[in-house]
Amino acid sequence: MRECPHPLIRLTVRCHPNSALHPEARGQYPIVRPAHLIAGLPCAVRVQRCAGRAVNMMASARTASKKLLGRGRKTLGLVALGVAVLLMGGLANVVFGDDIGHPPSLAATLTPTEATTAPSPDAPEGTPDDLQNVTALQTLDTLTVKGRAPKTGYSREQFGPRWQDVDRNGCDTRNDILARDLTDITRTGNCRVTTGTLDDPFTGQTIDFIRGQGTSELVQIDHVVALSDAWQKGAQQLSTDQRASFANDPLNLLAVDGSANAQKGDGDAATWLPKNRVFRCDYVARQVAVKAAYSLWVTPAEHDAITRVLNTCPDQPLPASTLSVPSS
Repeated sequence: MRECPHPLIRLTVRCHPNSALHPEARGQYPIVRPAHLIAGLPCAVRVQRCAGRAVNMMASARTASKKLLGRGRKTLGLVALGVAVLLMGGLANVVFGDDIGHPPSLAATLTPTEATTAPSPDAPEGTPDDLQNVTALQTLDTLTVKGRAPKTGYSREQFGPRWQDVDRNGCDTRNDILARDLTDITRTGNCRVTTGTLDDPFTGQTIDFIRGQGTSELVQIDHVVALSDAWQKGAQQLSTDQRASFANDPLNLLAVDGSANAQKGDGDAATWLPKNRVFRCDYVARQVAVKAAYSLWVTPAEHDAITRVLNTCPDQPLPASTLSVPSS
């Protein structure tokens, strides 16, 4: 926990793991000054109301200390007034920005004369206004590195029923992923994918998918970060809803060759990588993004294996999910 100086109003800052570029930018911070004075942290600012509801605002990770302090009390007074308007207005249920994507810059929430301009010395080049350029290698450095926890208590049921409709589009997750990853698909009804063609990312081969006994298993849906691996690296501490989200998050799912998926098992990057070397950068970048989004850790061997891959593609971007991770 950390307290910021120059109190104006008490805020709680929840830094989203997907957009956190610095180890200090993860977790919960009680903040007693405006979000735009928080140096170097891409964060979601939650303004608490007495009714127990909250306004979520996406704030950028640059400090405006020099610029704002140079304007003296007048600027600070304007900022305090703006926060007060948010607290007293009817915006308690409005969310600015996307909790899973990249937060907008302060230019979206401040007037032009209040927008930040001076980057924090701790913030990586290009943040936060261009968080689309966040790399997997940068985010890897924010993940905790430690050994596996025991597998005790693990079961598939800990991650909820199979293939839920988490995006509420009327189709289960398996059919959503088949429709996303296959080409030339045919459907029965609005959801059920019956045929299609997979350009398999694991092997580089082309596989014809035909739903039916003895053929459906040729194309399987892989959890990029395996459920068992996640359980041993932090998922035990996730809530039931968070684990169900993890198991159905499109970011963590790929349609792949069934035999390659069976070969992978619950291995991490230290024990298994796709045969298709062209896909390895994309593959480990997804693993980093998933572990960051769900606050999971990596083992030393896994960290080193991912680093070796990403060193061959240092500009590999960090992919983002379309699914919002439950807060609890």
